[in-house]
This record gives sequence, C-alpha cells and structure tokens, in this order.
Amino acid sequence: MRESRAYPLLLLLPGLLLAAAGLFHPTGLSYDTAQRWYLLHLPGLLVFPLVGWALADLVAGRRDVVAWVVRVTAYVYATFYTALDVVSGIGAGYVTRQLGPDVPRPEAVSQMFRIGTPLGEVGSWALLACVVVLLADRVRHLGAPGLVGLVLLPGAWLVHTEHIFSPLGVLGMVLLGAGSALLAVAARRAGVIAHTSGR
Repeated sequence: MRESRAYPLLLLLPGLLLAAAGLFHPTGLSYDTAQRWYLLHLPGLLVFPLVGWALADLVAGRRDVVAWVVRVTAYVYATFYTALDVVSGIGAGYVTRQLGPDVPRPEAVSQMFRIGTPLGEVGSWALLACVVVLLADRVRHLGAPGLVGLVLLPGAWLVHTEHIFSPLGVLGMVLLGAGSALLAVAARRAGVIAHTSGR
C-alpha cells in the first residue's frame, strides 16, 4: 500500500476531513449551536486519531528509537485529543442541547471544558513534538527533499492554538495533511521506503 500512488492521498485525507469540519464548527457553544457542535464532534472520534496515524505511518516498520518517539507522540496526541473531542465536543454539546433554550450555562458544563481543555493541550503538545521529531528524521534520511515536511510545523502550531476553528485551525489541519502526503511523495522520489530506512 505504501508504494501505491494513492498512499499520499490516504495520508492527506484525515487533515482535509477535519479542515472541512472546521469550516462549519461554531465559534461558541450555546443552545442554538449545540446540535451542530455535537454532530461535528461525533465523526471526530474516528478522524482525529487518523492525523496521528498518518504521521506515525511514515516510519512504519522501523525499530529505531526515533521511529518509536514518533509513534509514541502520535499515540499520545491521538488519545488526548480524542478525549478533548469527547468531553468538550460531544459531552458539552449534548448537555447544552438537552438543557433547552434560554437556560444559562450551568457550572457543570463549564467544568467539562475545564477537563477537556487541558487534555487537548497535552494532545496538541504531543502533536508538535511528533512533527518536530518526524521532520528532523525525514531531513536526515531524505536530505533537502525532506524539507517539504516543514509545513507540518505551522500546521501543528495552528491546531495547538486554534483547534479546528476557521480560518486558522482549518489551515492548520490542511497543512498537517499536506505535510504527511508531501513526505510520502518525497520518500518515494528519493527511493526511500519507510519500513527499510533508519533501522
């Protein structure tokens, strides 16, 4: 599959899907926006972890320490950012909708954000660590062509600061997807197959 022409597109897809969701993501949570808030975060359960998978798959099959650092940080991102999606997205959206119109946000809903936000922070810092290590690894193995992965850095930073909110969070997810795909293309052109390099 990694030698397939479709492989870079597969790595691009999670970021693009989340970017598309971000275009419709409400900027705030209220009764009027709660249904859309809730419904947008449901598929996030499936897609947010795939951003980490796309990054980790670029070092698939390797056993060296750097590859394991990429995998572990991608896993931490996937786990903690999905927790943010569940608590502050699905949970808070559902409860706010169930409370009904013209009901002030109760302290219990605010507490959900106080749980979800730090979980998301752990995840987004792990994402930043992942792309830094991965980029250094790809430049080491690919040379100058590996620099196409530089777009991962602003991508991860924008997700860290803006989640998937439009426009900057949307751009961040596009850059993460594009960076993953571009690194796959660069590896193919350089004749480097991920599972044989860096052992």
